[in-house]
Parts: sequence; C-alpha cells; structure tokens
Amino acid sequence: MEIKRVNVRGHSFLQPLKELAHAPESLFLKGRLPMDRQPVVAIVGSRKPTSYGKEITFKLAYDLAKRGVIIVSGLAYGVDAVAHKGALEAGGTTIAVLANGLDTIYPVSHTKLASDILKNGGALLSEYPPETSARQFQFLARNRIVSGLADAVIVTEAGERSGTLSTVNHALDQNKEVFAVPGNITSLLSIGPNRLIQQGASPVLKADDVLEIIAPHLLDAQTTPALGSNPAEISIIQLLEEGKRDGDTLLKESGLNTSEFATALTMLEINGTIRSIGPNQWSVQS
Repeated sequence: MEIKRVNVRGHSFLQPLKELAHAPESLFLKGRLPMDRQPVVAIVGSRKPTSYGKEITFKLAYDLAKRGVIIVSGLAYGVDAVAHKGALEAGGTTIAVLANGLDTIYPVSHTKLASDILKNGGALLSEYPPETSARQFQFLARNRIVSGLADAVIVTEAGERSGTLSTVNHALDQNKEVFAVPGNITSLLSIGPNRLIQQGASPVLKADDVLEIIAPHLLDAQTTPALGSNPAEISIIQLLEEGKRDGDTLLKESGLNTSEFATALTMLEINGTIRSIGPNQWSVQS
C-alpha cells in the first residue's frame, strides 16, 4: 500500500496535533484517515500485561469501537496489540502510530496485525520518513502523537516507572482526559494505574465511564448482551459474567459433564459469544 505524506493543518482529523509542542508539520500515512473528527480514545499500557490486563484492554477497546469510537495505540507488544485487536474484532476503526518509517513494521511479528488494521479501514501513521529505523527516543516522541490524536487516554496496566506514563504526561500537557483501570494493589502492573487514580485520573470500569465524559451521545448505542442457545451455554455465560474465568472452575460450577461442557464451550467460541484469554481461561466477548 502506498505511503502518503499528509499535512497536519490540512486534514480535519489531524487538527488537534497542530497544538502540540514540537508539532509535526506533516505525517506519513498508510491506509486512510476519517475525513472528520470522531471520538478517539488512546489505550496504552504494559508490553507484558497480565491476563487481567489483556482481558480488560480487549473489552474496553471492543466496547468503545462497537459504539463508533476510534481506537489509537502504538502497535507495540502487550496492551497496544490487544487494543488494536479488540477494535478490529468489534468491526471498528483503529489507528497505529509507529516510531519508525512505514516501509517496515516494528515489531516484525505485528506485520499481520498492521495488515489487518489497513484491511479494516484503519491507518498507520508516523512522523518519520521511510527507511527510518526505530530508536528508543523516537518511541517517547511518538507518544505525544498517540495522546495528541485522542480525546482521552486509558492506561490499563503499567508499572510505576513504565514508559507508558510518558503518554500520560503528554496527555496532561495537552489537556486530554486521562482514565486508569484500577487493579489489585499487590500487582506490580497495577501500581501505575492505581497511582494515577490517586493523583486524580478518572477510574474506568467500563466503556460507558469514558463515553459519559467524551461522547455522551454514543451512550444510546447499546450493545446486545450475550445469550446462549441452550441451558448449558446459558449456564457457562452466567458464570463468566460473575467473573469466573478458569475452565476447571466453569466445568465444576456449571454442573455439566465433561462432554456437555466441551460441546457448549466449543459452540460458544465458534459463535463468537466467548473467547479464550489464555490457557484454559475464558471471557464473554462483549
């Protein structure tokens, strides 16, 4: 796909970037950008999230994208990749901001993810020309564009000294809304979000918490709750909605025999009602 150069001041979707300190005059683009401004949320966090971090990141990205919110992140390992995937699963639009030239994808293992973003009407952006390799300082500079494009930034999991917090600092300088997902106080990857909440960031438990502040008009676009087609499937869904995730726990508490449980679980996954979030771990899709 062709790499284009887009003038920041000349494109309505990129208008917020012109207010940045050290604002780029233009960006390199693969794919297509929305013609007009729509609600945009950046989701960022650890490159090695826990299963909890992956689950909540996916759900927030999925639910927000389902309501028409554009999801922005950095295509990195961990939370970034999960956020992009959540938006894609919802049939929504997601934009990745890279810290290198768009002639290559970094990390290389996310080449397919980048391709999926483009195939689904999203875009790849970079302020760096083709043949520019990724360097550490460029990731930090890239973060100001991630936050600059967004109306709000969500941190799902991050350590106390995580590089993710540089995105938050940019967001605060840019007067953007900052949200953080509360987590277990003994989890090292919840220290960052919990500290942000302590310092005044808005806690986010579900997509509506974000929409109430940045796009209340989208609250009417309710998603349909998950339903099972038989008692076995309904039993599993109810347990998942109670917060149970482990397959062995689900089997025991559903009261199903192994064959009934396996059949119901398989059909729920095939129908897109549930999804795997790790070895023998499950979650309701939306």
